[in-house]
Formats: sequence, structure tokens, C-alpha cells
Amino acid sequence: MNIIVNSSSRIPIYEQIMDSIKKAIVEGELKPDDALPSVRALAATLKISALTVKKAYDQLETDGLVTTIHGKGTYVMGLNPAMLKEEQLREIENEMSSMFEKAKNYGITTDELREIFEMITGGSL
Repeated sequence: MNIIVNSSSRIPIYEQIMDSIKKAIVEGELKPDDALPSVRALAATLKISALTVKKAYDQLETDGLVTTIHGKGTYVMGLNPAMLKEEQLREIENEMSSMFEKAKNYGITTDELREIFEMITGGSL
């Protein structure tokens, strides 16, 4: 599993870590009972605070995606990747609904939104 963080991104680093792990689960790169890197090892690899990695792992555990066995490590739970994908889509849908409502209130047209989308994504995802 390859986790890359962008320190200049608006997305907090712990969320970038979570998103990378969720993506690896959805794509089948991480399977149930696979061990995640230790908090210290991942922090050292990414050159970030161990507290940041711990926050990501704690949130993943709260979300039911991983479990931590003290003294042994953090492991991927037996999940249904389709359910996780559905959760991710729902999260994106909620964020986009909020964005579209704001655009509507600002009087931004569909064409202007399309231009913004293409500018941000380079025309594709």
C-alpha cells in the first residue's frame, strides 16, 4: 500500500491517510485481516507526526473499517467493499449538494460550474 500525502493540500493530512486506506480497501489492495503499518512506522515514512497517523487510525476504527489490537497492531476489518464505496459516494454527494446550493445562491450558472470543474480536474478525474 502506497500512501502519499500533500502537505500543501487543503485536505488535512489525517484525512488524506484515511482516504488512501479506504481506497486501498475498495480496490481490494487491502483485504480483511491485513495489517496496516504501525503508527510510528507510517509517521516516519511520511515524515509527519505520529499523532496525525494515530488520529487517522482512530477515525478509521470509529468508522468500523479497522480494529486495533493493543501491542499487536491495526488490522483491516472484514468489510463489504461495495458498502464502503457506497458510503464514499454518499459523502461526495452530500458535499456536492452543499456546493451546488452555494453556487445557486451566488447565481453561478451550470456552464460556469462546468468550467470550474474542468479547470480543477483538467477535464477528467
